[in-house]
Amino acid sequence: QVQLVESGGGSVQAGGSLKLSCAAAGYIFGRCRMAWYRQTPGKERELVSTISSTGATTYIDSVKGRFTISQDNAQNTLNLKMSNLKTEDTAIYYCAAGQFQFTFGETDYCSDDYYWGQGTQVTVSS
Repeated sequence: QVQLVESGGGSVQAGGSLKLSCAAAGYIFGRCRMAWYRQTPGKERELVSTISSTGATTYIDSVKGRFTISQDNAQNTLNLKMSNLKTEDTAIYYCAAGQFQFTFGETDYCSDDYYWGQGTQVTVSS
């Protein structure tokens, strides 16, 4: 059974930094895409950043240059380093891990579905 547990959330002032971590149990890193999402009340969950099995990263425009996603395969941890935080970054942040399906040849195949963590609150005040 896959379990994802986020940590590192908290309250900071605008311009501050936080590092979110996601510890995974029962999950093998390096096979599928992983991601960070965030959600504020009344809004849909928003994709913030992804990292592929090869380490390629993507970010939404509003966090480019401020957030850095990384994964430590040996420690089974996904991280999101956030700097120069803005009030609009306030949200619950969720870790997401792609669901491995099978390996064919040397290629791992993953579904479009994710395993999810329970979320961690990030609050940025002005």
